[in-house]
Formats: sequence, structure tokens, C-alpha cells
Amino acid sequence: MRAIRPVLMALAALAVVWTGPAGRAVDADFYFPGADYDPAVPTLERVIGHAVGEDITKPGEVLTYLRALAEARPDSMRIVRYAESWEGRPLVYAIIAKPETMARLDAIRADIQKVADPRKTDGRAAAKLIETLPATTWLSYAVHGNEISSTDAAVLTAYHLLASRGDERVTQILDNSIVFIDPMQNPDGRARFIHTFEQALGLEPMADRRIAEHDEPWPGGRGNHYLFDLNRDWIALTQPETRGKVAALLDWLPLSYVDAHEMGGDSTYYFAPSAEPINLHQPRSLRENKTLISKNTAAWFDRFGIDYFTREVFDSFYPGYGDTWPSYYGSLSQTYEQASARGLVFRQDDGDLLTYAEGVRNHFLASLSAAEVTSRNRARFWDAFYDFRLSAVEEGRSEDVRSFVLPAGPQADVLAALIAEQGIEVGRATADFRACRVSYPAGSYVVDLAQPQKRLARVLLDRDIPVDDEFMVEQQRRRAKGLEVEMYDVTAWSLPLLLGAEAVACGQSVDADTVAVDGATVPPGTVANLDARVAFLVPWGGEGASKLLGRALADGLSVMSTDLAFTHDERGYPRGTLIFKTEDNAADLPQRLARLAAETGANVIGVDSSWVTEGPNFGSRNVRTMKAPRVAIAWDDGTSSYSAGNTRYVLERRYGYPVAPLRVSTIARAGLEGYDVLILPSQGWVSYGQVGGERLAGVLRDFVGRGGVVIGLGAANRFLGDPEMQLMGLRREIAAKDEEAAKATDNADDAARAPGTEIADAAGYDRAVTPDEPAPERLPGAILRAEADPDHWMAAGLGDTVHALVEGRDIYAPLTRDQGTNVVRFVGADAIVASGVVWDESAKQLAYKPLMAVEPAGRGYMVAITQDIAVRGYQRGLDLLLVNAVFRGAAHARPLP
Repeated sequence: MRAIRPVLMALAALAVVWTGPAGRAVDADFYFPGADYDPAVPTLERVIGHAVGEDITKPGEVLTYLRALAEARPDSMRIVRYAESWEGRPLVYAIIAKPETMARLDAIRADIQKVADPRKTDGRAAAKLIETLPATTWLSYAVHGNEISSTDAAVLTAYHLLASRGDERVTQILDNSIVFIDPMQNPDGRARFIHTFEQALGLEPMADRRIAEHDEPWPGGRGNHYLFDLNRDWIALTQPETRGKVAALLDWLPLSYVDAHEMGGDSTYYFAPSAEPINLHQPRSLRENKTLISKNTAAWFDRFGIDYFTREVFDSFYPGYGDTWPSYYGSLSQTYEQASARGLVFRQDDGDLLTYAEGVRNHFLASLSAAEVTSRNRARFWDAFYDFRLSAVEEGRSEDVRSFVLPAGPQADVLAALIAEQGIEVGRATADFRACRVSYPAGSYVVDLAQPQKRLARVLLDRDIPVDDEFMVEQQRRRAKGLEVEMYDVTAWSLPLLLGAEAVACGQSVDADTVAVDGATVPPGTVANLDARVAFLVPWGGEGASKLLGRALADGLSVMSTDLAFTHDERGYPRGTLIFKTEDNAADLPQRLARLAAETGANVIGVDSSWVTEGPNFGSRNVRTMKAPRVAIAWDDGTSSYSAGNTRYVLERRYGYPVAPLRVSTIARAGLEGYDVLILPSQGWVSYGQVGGERLAGVLRDFVGRGGVVIGLGAANRFLGDPEMQLMGLRREIAAKDEEAAKATDNADDAARAPGTEIADAAGYDRAVTPDEPAPERLPGAILRAEADPDHWMAAGLGDTVHALVEGRDIYAPLTRDQGTNVVRFVGADAIVASGVVWDESAKQLAYKPLMAVEPAGRGYMVAITQDIAVRGYQRGLDLLLVNAVFRGAAHARPLP
């Protein structure tokens, strides 16, 4: 991390020096002094042309080199392809073990699955299996594409395990364990980072953090193709990289899991123990075995003179990280964080130079340390794994909550498939049943908690996970002093709330006839009366109907939608119901709708008459034609890359509708001719005002005035609500303060001087140091309740109550009735918190404030969604806000001919 320590420099002085293509020197003994390697195993330099640490190895080169290693040692290494990125790059992991172990991999995997299920394998049988079962260490690297050094550490680790001669540690690892190496969890992001780095590179790499090679242009290399943070995707499984990885882990259930990252370049190196708080569903007993690994890593770092820290910053509360999700099946999962050079050399704030090679070396040593301790404690770790799974089953049989019921519904289908894909056993009821004195229809789901994945089931399905009391007392103390709270991520993530489903906790095991749910498979929709003569109706609400609408419009079908509920043939249909008239579509409409229903899970009902007994007829003015809008999304500087990419993903990949990315500067310069809808993602470090300013505002005013729809997400509404931009009446609030505090902070008439005051007590001091117009206190991510306006067409398909993940400081005053409508607003302070940590002051100020506001402007609409609902792609219960804003907003606008 720091400049090489004297002992290491003395060792290096005796070594051969390799010179890279740009003149960068790397000592041969730098990574492991005194190492002796078998020349039959090719080095990275021999295969690719540069030595480890001299250059940043590209994704394709990594795969080429791993294949070369596998060809050189086919009896000790195998490459498994587990997924493909959006951009078509393969994701692989390597399996490395001694030949005798490699020859029986299938049998070993089968034995692991036996040990993993104590209901089928009793303690005696498990002990017999454990006698011969090798330990398993999974090393994962570079989930963030711009965290570059870990991937080169991965290939160095593979080389060292295969080629090293005389390293007793390697002999022990291979004799007692299997090592899995996933070198690139995010090849698309890595490729993007390397491309921009190499574009900026000159005659030689430079250490100044301000120069272009260290200053990533938007969107940076952190995210994947759709700019997702893949280290937050474990519980949502929205991306192919994550889905493939989770499937692979469930296949092998490795005993220890390492997730190697990079952090800011001015830091050192981080490994476990993690910071507080720890999720209550993650047994603290895991810490003891994790500490064995950490102490060994510390010893190796001491030997090399490498600085590190533990127990700070990175907590174990949110279950969606690489160092938390595996722990719920029983793995000793850890995060490793290396200070990043974000290139080849970086000058730290204390003046030291940090090199890329140092980062590679540190991750390499930490990786070997994890494999070493796991192999050395083979039997101990397997015993702990078995006990973890056994205690999960026993807790599921004895705790107050022994099962969950997911009542039948379209979002229940989505939730059941999602948790089943994560290895949780879920059954779909084939007949009506009762549970805890409540009746449920066939098609509902049952999760019996007497299963090995009980802890993961609880952490995903519980409505709220309380934070440790002692930790919260400390956070309240910090708040009182104006210090940042120590929560690293969100404090709420309940999947039922995020998906708009219901999970009913039950204190008994449920007696119901069920069939096992196949992960990621949503039941296909149905089509009733395929030979209908007049129309086909699709009730609005849930993902299925939205998916069908997006795909139908993209496929050129003609469709209408009702603003009011109606009754047809004694069946009620909700607002927003889609109407496909046979006379407006081609003769193959039934077949096309049947295919779409099967793909999306939507239900389609054919009708032979247009007569309705209550509500609007199909020809009413309350029935709108749903045109296929031309949708643009603001892109590049001005936007948050997460918000832009994740929103585009939701519309394109979940709902099958194309979205055109337009740079903010291009919109300001060239306008929006040819588009019907513009989405403004939440703004980034550079604001919309800085990039587009008044010129952009003028384009938006003209666009909406002529019948366009502008949708602002999250912090984009700072721009829409800026009074100088004259776009809409939405206004961001400052922090609320009581009357006494307001008087104490009044400005003096003379702006050059502060008013004279007397401070009588500590409370008066707190008022004196509080800014006159502070922003509301940052909310660390909680799920809040909101209510939809039952009379507004934009709320079609929403239930009475919706749940939104709320983060940050932005709170907006409601629109007045002459300005527009607050279509969805938060409920009162006494009921606003559904899950997570919310400060009392925040709850009071957020009460009755808008989550979604619609303001007519000219012939179009301004739509403000005050939270960034598409980020991470896991608030699927709120997708309908975005879908309605795009499609129903465009249907209600009156564009000029």
C-alpha cells in the first residue's frame, strides 16, 4: 500500500527486473519473494505480452490466459462458463485442485449437497462425508469494473497455485481443498474503464489524481452495461451476471467466499471483522471463524509491511452484498478492499506513490491467505457449515414465525420465483387451504421455515429488521453533534414491500398441497375465449399487464385503456384495463395475445360484446388510445449513471420497450423533435443546471407546451422545481424548525455582521450552530407508506397503499390544486414508517408530502417522482408509477399535429 517497506526493498534488490511496454519496472520477487515456478506453466507475459502488474489486463486477455493455464494443467484446472454479460462477454470461474480431487468433482458436489441438508443427512452420516470432503474457497474479483487490481490478482493466484514449486502453503491448499476463482464479475465495466484509461494515457502513466487517466468520464467503469451496482443486486437478481453467480454458488455452497474490491486511493487495505451493525439473522458465531482468516491475513501483511484496517465503514446489515448474501447459507463471506490507483500509479494525499502492482500483490496475498486458512481448517469449517444449516432447520421449527404465506396474486408470482431462485424452498398451493385461521386460495405460496435456507428466507421476507439498540444509541449521539450516521447502506429492503406483494407470517407449519416452485419462472398468463369477436381485455395492475402493454405497443398492436373502472358480463375491471379491439388489429390478434400472455404472466379475457353494465363504454372519452410513445432518456453528464442506466433497464428489459438515450447537452442544443416522452434520471455530481441551464429549461418548456411529457426522477426534480427555470410549481423544502429556533437564527439587517446573542445553555448552542436554511437530515434508506389518489388517471392500477424506499435529504412541498395533483403522497407521521430507520423529524416533515406529482403544462405534462424508484431495479412494486407516467402520460397529452 505505502512505499515498499525496507525489508521488501532489500529482497527486491536481489531480484531480476522486468520492464513493461511503457517502461514500468516490476520486480520478479515483488509478489512472493523466493518463489520458484514451473516453466511448463505459462506466465501472463508469455501469453499476453506483459507481466502481472505492468498493465491492466483486458477482459479478453484474462480469458485467453486462463485457457492457457487450463491447457497447461488440464488435470488440475477446469474453466466453467456460468453467465454472459449484456454485451456478450462470457463470465467464467476456474476450478483448481489436485488431480485426484478434480477427477471426482461431480461426486464431491453431490456430497456437498447432502451435507447441506440436515433433514436428509443426519449428524453421523454428515460426519462420515466430512471425513473426506475437501474444503472449498471461492475467490471473486472486480464486481465493480473500475476496481481493477483484483482481476490481475486473480490470474496471479491461479498461476501461483498451478506453477509454484516449494511453497508449502500451496501444497496444503491443494491437498485439502478446492479453489474457485471468478476473475471478473463485471467484464463490461472493466472493458469500459480500460478503454477510457488507455484513451487518456500518454507517454508514461502519471500519478496526479487530476489528470484524465484517473478522472473517469461519465458513466465510469463501476457499473455493468445497464450501469447497475452489481454488489447491490444479490437479493434482486436483476442482472445476468448476478443470476449466473448465485446459481453457481448454490451449486457448490463454498465454505468461504471472498469478494475483492477497491476503494479510494488515499486509504490502505480493509478486511473483516466488519463494522457494526450486524444483521440479527446473521449469527455472530460466524465471526469467530472469519477472524481466523483475518488474523492470518494480518500476519502476512505484517510480513510484507502492508497497512490495513478492520471493523470500520463496511457493515454487515444489508443482505445484498457479496460479503453478506453468502453468509445466509452458511459461508464465511468477506469483503477485501484495496486502495485503488485507478490506473498504474497514484499519488496519495500523504505524498506516497501507490502503484497498480501493489494493489495486485495485496489482493494476491489476501486471496492465498483465505484459501490457506480454509484448507487448514477443513473439518472445522465443514462442521460449522453443517451446524449452521441444522440450526436453521431447528429454528424454523421452534421460533414464533414458522412459515410465510404469499397470498395469490401477480406480484406474489414474481416474489415466489425470486426467492426460489435464491435457493429458498417455496411451494405453490394446488388447492385452497387455511393457515393461522386464515383461508387462502389455490395459487398462493407457502414458505416453510424448517429448511436450511431459513435465515435467508427471514431476512428477505420479514417486514422489518431491527437495528441493534446499542448501535442506535450511538447514532442518536452522533446526530445530536451533527455527525454523519454510520449506516453504510439502506436500512430496509423487505422484498414483499419492494415488490408490492404480501408475505403473511404464521406461527405454525402450513398443511397445504403444494408443488415446488422453479426459481425465476413466473406462471404463464391465460387467455379466456380465444375466439372472441369484439375485444380482448387485460385487467391493469401488476407486472404482467405492464409487460404485455410494453411488448404489444413495441409489436405494433392497437390498444386502448380506460380511465374508469367498469363492469362487463358481471365481471369488474379496474381503471387502466387494456382493451384490444379485434376490428383495430390484424386477424392474428388472438394468437399474438396468447403468446404475450404466456411470456408475461398477464391474463387476457376475450369478450363477444361491447356492452357494459356499469362504467364507461369502449367508445367513451374516458377510454384513451394508448399510442406507442417515442421515449427518450437524458444521458451522460448531468445525470446519475445508476439512475440513467437502471431506469433504461427497467423499461427496456423488464417491459420490452425501447428507450433512446440523449446526452443532456444534446437535448439543450438540438431539442426533442420526434419524441413524446423525456425521462430525466436523478441528477449526478454535475447537475442539469450546470450542463444545460436555461437553454435546457427552454427546450423542456417548449416540449411540454407542444404536448410532450417530462418525467423527473429523484434529484432531477431539483431542476424541475427551480423557480428560476419556470418549469413547474414543485419546490424543495429546507429542514423544518420550530418557532424558537427560527427566531434564534434570523439574519441581521447588516449581512456583514452576525447579530449579537446570548447563549444560555447547550440547547441554545445547538441552535446557534445550526445553519439558517439547512437541508433536511439525510435518511439512510427506509421504506415508507404512501397513498394514491383514487380519482386520478395516473394512479390506475395502484393499490390504496404503496411502499417506497426513501433515501437522502430531498423533500418537496405538495402542489397546490391550481398547480396540479399530488397523485401519490406519503401518509401521516404516525403511520409513515413501514420498515427501516427513520428519524422522528424526518417522519414528521415527510408526512403528506408528494411521492408523485403531475402538473399540466400547455398541451403536455410535467411529472415529478420525488424518489429514484428505478435505481437497483428492485422496487418493482413502484414500476407502475414509471409505466403509467410514460404510457398513460403520453395517452393523455394532446400534442400539436
